[in-house]
Amino acid sequence: MIVYRIAHQKYARDLTGTGAKLAGGRWNSPGNRMLYTAGSISLAILEVAVHLSLEKVPKGFKIIVLEIPDEYAHKSIDRRKLPINWSLSIHAPFTQNIGDVFLEKNEFLTLQVPSAIVPEEYNYLINPLHPAFSLVKILDIRDMNFDSRLFKA
Repeated sequence: MIVYRIAHQKYARDLTGTGAKLAGGRWNSPGNRMLYTAGSISLAILEVAVHLSLEKVPKGFKIIVLEIPDEYAHKSIDRRKLPINWSLSIHAPFTQNIGDVFLEKNEFLTLQVPSAIVPEEYNYLINPLHPAFSLVKILDIRDMNFDSRLFKA
């Protein structure tokens, strides 16, 4: 499976999940490592753009293309089983608990979750502490040039 991540160039090769560990996120509490990726480049762009200022076009970002071995099945979260307001808060205890349990059990390499921006599309959360994590490969790292029409600049 191919997934995509957009990160600032200084973190492009960092697959440790340290950023998520320090800040927490929608699907993990602070203190838990998790690597957030998307099922498409366009979704990865949206997932990053919602956290950026719209005042100027961001510079210095990279697209990281990752390959996850197909033989490692992922766990999936059915969005129909999530509370109606699951996507309103980035640090909702309900979704963080789902991710934290996924990490704690360490049964699966990835967790497929609906995007809060486009619920019909999926993000893939990777557990960097899973025994098969070393098989996740960086296939490509290239410049991410955001379209200026997304920003006020």
